[in-house]
Amino acid sequence: MPTLFVRTIIVYLLMFAMLRLMGKRQINDMQPFDLAVTLLIANLASVPMGDPATPLLYGIIPMAGIFVVHRLVSFASLKSEGIRKLVCGSPLVIISRGVLREDVMRAANYSLSDLIEQLRLKDVFSLSSVEYAILETNGSLSVLLKGPFQTPTNEQLALESEKAKPGMLLVMDGKVHDDALREAGLDGAKLKTILKKLNIPRARDCFFVSLDSAGIIHAQRKIGNGRQPEAMFMTLGGKAEKAK
Repeated sequence: MPTLFVRTIIVYLLMFAMLRLMGKRQINDMQPFDLAVTLLIANLASVPMGDPATPLLYGIIPMAGIFVVHRLVSFASLKSEGIRKLVCGSPLVIISRGVLREDVMRAANYSLSDLIEQLRLKDVFSLSSVEYAILETNGSLSVLLKGPFQTPTNEQLALESEKAKPGMLLVMDGKVHDDALREAGLDGAKLKTILKKLNIPRARDCFFVSLDSAGIIHAQRKIGNGRQPEAMFMTLGGKAEKAK
């Protein structure tokens, strides 16, 4: 049993390293080739983990071989557009200028029901509002709405825009993120002052505290002792308010 446990840990760490080196992608973002390689590696990893009679190298060597081939194909795809098209395929225009391309849909084995479902996932509930729809190589659908149905931008409305900046989590599950505090121009003392205004005694009592690009603090205490979830908001240097 100890031997089987050690074998499992070794194979798991090796598989984890390989998948990490393949890149940070979710399953629905993977190209078919990437998904096939991931499934093959996972299947090969299960052999030495589940069968003590199988030599450990019988699982590790095929996994390493597939990983090396994947890296070579990925590198070749970066250098050659032809290889990239061969491995990943090409995007298909399903709707062009408001017209459904039935021939393209048939070639891609893509039904009208599939199209309607993907449009709904994009919050589009009418075919008549779509100017272009492109079926990407990973199976997702990119949609460009007709002009009257597009959301206007601040530039089009001639409105001034604040510089875009992602929000920062200052506290998460009771733990203070010092890097986020420094990036926000705050320190521990200022954080304590903010928490005091929010009526939160300590950082470890926070479920989270975030700061957005507009300078809005959003905080929530951990639940417990009959306390219900309650969101609090305030501007830096302002007064705290409960969510209505």
